[in-house]
Amino acid sequence: MGILEVKGVGKRFGGLQALGDVNLSVQENSVHAIIGPNGAGKSTLLNCLVGKLIPDTGSVMFDGNSVLGRKPHEINQMGISRVFQTPEIFGDLTVIENMMIPCFAKRDGAFRMHAIENMLNEKELFEKAEAMLSDVNMADKRGMTASSMSRGDKRRLEIAMCLVQEPKLLLLDEPTAGMARADTNNTIDLLKQIKDERDITIAIIEHDMHVVFSLADRITVLAQGTPLVEDTPENIKGHPKVKEAYLGETQQV
Repeated sequence: MGILEVKGVGKRFGGLQALGDVNLSVQENSVHAIIGPNGAGKSTLLNCLVGKLIPDTGSVMFDGNSVLGRKPHEINQMGISRVFQTPEIFGDLTVIENMMIPCFAKRDGAFRMHAIENMLNEKELFEKAEAMLSDVNMADKRGMTASSMSRGDKRRLEIAMCLVQEPKLLLLDEPTAGMARADTNNTIDLLKQIKDERDITIAIIEHDMHVVFSLADRITVLAQGTPLVEDTPENIKGHPKVKEAYLGETQQV
């Protein structure tokens, strides 16, 4: 039994079947990648996991409890944090101010835009935010306005904002999309550090196979809304259907 169990999940949009009988088991303290081409159903599945969509059929269980019918902030309180494809940060605030907002959300049960002067007076939460910035090597950027940073640093900040809530499951939606190779490699290094140092499970949707094979313990390949194959990275690399449909016969990984 995995920490995340998806069984028989289906989702239609009118006449389009986006997901059909999806079964997925994500083991605790593992990195599980979900790959597939555009239109395979990856984002639809992710949205079912975080409460943005309700499946037409099937069940989604996290840590023994159903997530279906719960609001996104309630699912967040259960211990699931999501990193979006486009960084979801507060561009006009500083890095440390951004970090304080999820600290309040963890304590109070929902995101609330507190007055800045009140946020920074919360000593315990402030110290927690500062410690997390140190953990992700961003302490020197604490006073920077978030919008002024590189895409890679914005992503690092967003990951830190998730981690400060101490989630059991971190969902990553193409975390390296639009990044230069150097920022991509830095993000891989950060996620490896998180995997090694924290009691956390990671599920990642990603097109970049360099990222997937650098991080994943297991890989599920979606095709037209249903799983094509689930296996270890080494077996996925050599799977003829996967190579033909998703990796390309000549792609080096």
